[in-house]
Amino acid sequence: MATTFTPTPTTGRAPVSAARARAVAGYRNLALWTLQGWAAMFFFAAGYAKLTEPLDNLVALMNWPALVSENLVRGVGIVEIVLALGMLAPLMSWKIGRWPLLISAAGLTALEVVMLSVHAAGLDIGLALTNAALLAITIPVLLGRR
Repeated sequence: MATTFTPTPTTGRAPVSAARARAVAGYRNLALWTLQGWAAMFFFAAGYAKLTEPLDNLVALMNWPALVSENLVRGVGIVEIVLALGMLAPLMSWKIGRWPLLISAAGLTALEVVMLSVHAAGLDIGLALTNAALLAITIPVLLGRR
């Protein structure tokens, strides 16, 4: 009876222990909560500014409010505040689950893509780069929490 030796492919890494896997999951969770907090703070502040600032001040900061109605600007502010609160909804109660967070992260990602294109079309390079940075914060949250 002949036996053949077939080597098993190795990845070059040692197997991960359960304690190490828990530590990595903890660090990942901490990083995602940090990104969620940053996104929530930014969008809450941006939404609050769009709701409370006079339209003339907003036009001085950004070009696009001059091109749309005041109700649209205020509506975007309300949407930003609601989505920012949704990013932190699991902190308020774990019973509601992750669905408000996922909906909020998807909504903020969509809003950022639209606003990135609006700012890029209006040649507001600084605001376009800000939206790109916000996408870099929000997309990992959306993908990491699904």
